[in-house]
Amino acid sequence: MTVITCIDDFKPLYRRRVPRMFYDYTESGSWTEQTFRENTADFARIRLRQRVARDMSGRSTAVEMIGQPAAMPVALAPVGLLGMQHADGEIAAAKAAEAFGVPFTLSTMSIDSIEDVAGATTAPFWFQLYTMKDEGFLADLIRRAKEAHCSALVITLDLQIVGQRHKDIRNGLSAPPKPTPGNIVDMATKWRWGLGMLGAKRRHLGNIVGHLPGTVEGGDDPAKMMEWIGDQFDTTLDWAKVARIREMWGGKVILKGILDAEDARMAVQVGADAIVVSNHGGRQLDGALSTIRMLGPILDAVGGETEVHIDSGIRSGQDVLKAVAMGASGAWIGRAFVYGLGAMGEPGVTRALEVIHKELDTSMALCGYRDIRDVGREALLVPEGFSGRWEK
Repeated sequence: MTVITCIDDFKPLYRRRVPRMFYDYTESGSWTEQTFRENTADFARIRLRQRVARDMSGRSTAVEMIGQPAAMPVALAPVGLLGMQHADGEIAAAKAAEAFGVPFTLSTMSIDSIEDVAGATTAPFWFQLYTMKDEGFLADLIRRAKEAHCSALVITLDLQIVGQRHKDIRNGLSAPPKPTPGNIVDMATKWRWGLGMLGAKRRHLGNIVGHLPGTVEGGDDPAKMMEWIGDQFDTTLDWAKVARIREMWGGKVILKGILDAEDARMAVQVGADAIVVSNHGGRQLDGALSTIRMLGPILDAVGGETEVHIDSGIRSGQDVLKAVAMGASGAWIGRAFVYGLGAMGEPGVTRALEVIHKELDTSMALCGYRDIRDVGREALLVPEGFSGRWEK
């Protein structure tokens, strides 16, 4: 039996059990993957300040994120195609998040639909919206999320066009995988995954196929379908349209993909309840700064007028602690829980959350804190010149 003591322990098992195209989909960035690498490397550059002879009893990691209670300042980020990492992957991840007491965010590009996840859970979840060219489809997605009682709409701003992701292009990424000779050979070695997929509720994009005009489940080549859907992303998205979507929704709105102080100020102006400092996990603009570098300047620009969360590069509870100490109200994990999902299904997601919580709780105590809400910049040793205030 594999003993999981840290998030990296999942990866060998994950790689053995999941088809290569979905492993590569998770474990890669765009172009040269510079930003993908630096997202994690820059967290490692920040050091923690050890304190001793402090009362460590009665510790708490509980917080609120956009007014919702959370067992720790962590949310499960929206990740597309979770149902290809493991059968009914979105449902499994949502159930694990609900049981643990942290928010789950469902991607527009999910396999299990909004309705599927709502039917399998009791806690409200967040819904992540990609804006598409078809405004009728956009309005219908928002309606469906309302009817599912989603408690926040997460509008992703950094994917109007898809970044150059070499591995996805080479693998012909699609859902389900196109039955090429290479894919058939690969999937034949992933028998556990294949057996699960035979009993899966869905194997197509549940929020899109059959809902977006021009899509019919089982009626098109999967790879061509993915390419066609990619062309539907709205390249005209601007702040005025963001404001209109916020008005259509009428509830809590989180704007994801902020990596610039000026954009952060615009997000405040359109009334965001929270923003997520994000570079899409290094999968969009390669060469952009890491999110932890940009967190400080964005916090300065926002000035406390909205909550600031962060994603990209978070692989441990220590990373969560560093983000909170830098000023973030929450940290979103993506790859960290996907490794667990692909390796073990719902129990793997639960174990990933347990690992991160244990690391967060222990490190917080060793830094001299009993309550995560009291942790501040004084807990850190930050390299000189680390922030994103670079000369333009």
